[in-house]
Amino acid sequence: MRCLLRPLVTLCMLLASPLSPASRAAERPNIVFAFADDWGRYASAYAELEPGGPGDIVSTPNFDAVARDGVLFTQAYVNAPSCTPCRSSLLSGQYFWRTGLGAILQGAIWDDNTPTYPLLLESSGYSIGYTHKVWSPGSPANQPYGGKRTGFHSAGRKFNQFSQFVAKQTDATAAKSALLDEVRKNFQSFLDARPEERPFCYWFGPTNCHRKWIQGSGEKHWGLAPESLKGKLPSYLPDVAEVREDFCDYLGEVQAFDAGLGVLLDELQQQGLDDNTIVVVSGDHGIPGIPRGKCNLYDLGTRVPLAIRMPATFGGKAGRVVDDFVCLPDLAPTFLESAGVTIPGVMTGRSLLPILASEKSGQVDPTRDHVIVGRERHVAKARPGNLPYPQRAIRTDQYLYILNFKPDRFPMGTAPGFGLPAGDFPSYVSMREKTFDAFADLDASPTKAWMLTHLATPAIAAQVDLTLGLRPREELFDIRRDPDHLHNLASEPEFQEVKQQLSERLLTTLAETGDPRVLWDGSTFDLPPFAP
Repeated sequence: MRCLLRPLVTLCMLLASPLSPASRAAERPNIVFAFADDWGRYASAYAELEPGGPGDIVSTPNFDAVARDGVLFTQAYVNAPSCTPCRSSLLSGQYFWRTGLGAILQGAIWDDNTPTYPLLLESSGYSIGYTHKVWSPGSPANQPYGGKRTGFHSAGRKFNQFSQFVAKQTDATAAKSALLDEVRKNFQSFLDARPEERPFCYWFGPTNCHRKWIQGSGEKHWGLAPESLKGKLPSYLPDVAEVREDFCDYLGEVQAFDAGLGVLLDELQQQGLDDNTIVVVSGDHGIPGIPRGKCNLYDLGTRVPLAIRMPATFGGKAGRVVDDFVCLPDLAPTFLESAGVTIPGVMTGRSLLPILASEKSGQVDPTRDHVIVGRERHVAKARPGNLPYPQRAIRTDQYLYILNFKPDRFPMGTAPGFGLPAGDFPSYVSMREKTFDAFADLDASPTKAWMLTHLATPAIAAQVDLTLGLRPREELFDIRRDPDHLHNLASEPEFQEVKQQLSERLLTTLAETGDPRVLWDGSTFDLPPFAP
């Protein structure tokens, strides 16, 4: 029943229309998807709603403009806080564990039998193209989007190394302008290559928010003073100069991405395309190299920005803030339905068009009251103690329940050449030069290096243990009272009923959607070809 709302009646008619895709092109919207690698939920639009965190100092006028002219989602999450499985789920519209070898990062291989929204749009008459990263480092690179055939990089890829490029130039302002000009020319080359009668679907996926960046670039090139973050970091991070600077450098790259988004919006307007173009802006998981961010099922790892601007013909009221729970696999059926393309039955995501066509703010669809997230293998190499760290979780408006299937394994991997007795982190004081190989699922960073080399301080050792140490099989957090996820309630008697209800909802969904972690003996992801 996807055609209940009045603004979607036209789409339902298109599904039944005998016209060819080309003859329907003018009636179908274009799609521009700006998807930043490693961009967590940091935007000035969110800081206005929830002040007091690192987002207070960031400025994202272009993301904010999309939200102001469309819908800002407050409860958007990735399905997996790891690049490749997240993108596998998004492109396929399915939970990541349903995408075969697309469910892992190291060793990922795309199964061409898995339908993806870009290729379905292309077969229906759309011109598709991308710049920068879509699906990698899996093989074949960017295959779910057509591989090299649909890439547009004629103007270059220097934007991916934004701070590195700017740091090498004598005129920083001119360097920034050159990188933004690169964004425009790559987009123009895609627009110029498409037949005019065809609608288009374009993906802008820069990796500049992925480490590493130039130290001090946030302040030098964006005016983000580390001192302004005092008292605004999560409580499980050391509030010291090195960590604040690291965070500022990251937020500088966020502002660079937002500037690139502004170029796309401007080009759409200049070419008269903005009135019939869906614009979606998001990121593929939380901040890298920061404890409890990327590769974790805590909010810092899974909660992401999401703003969507629809053409006026789809109805809906602009400037709304929506609290419905959204998982990024919902975007694939949303794009397909907006284009009048039948949604494959294997897609587990749910189209957002009813929400986008609504006039309501707050909670629009009461059935959207949770998301399911999870992870398996990221970059930690196969060695004793470095098997995948399998987790699944359910997030509601009040609680986060996490099931750690293998609590005897270390969540961020271990360190080669060292033993790791539980709680024995002071033995790693000398690991200043080993912050990449050590605990490899936490990206190398100044924050990671600082914490691992200050373990003689008990408070820092406790913070490292919280991040890198063993975790219990079950974790339960009351997000409203404990937004930093510090107090595990899973063993508290008064929370047993809540835990049981969430566990049942989670496990039922996993079983119904064929998650190998709850089927057979649960070892599929621990064995070849998923694990070496």
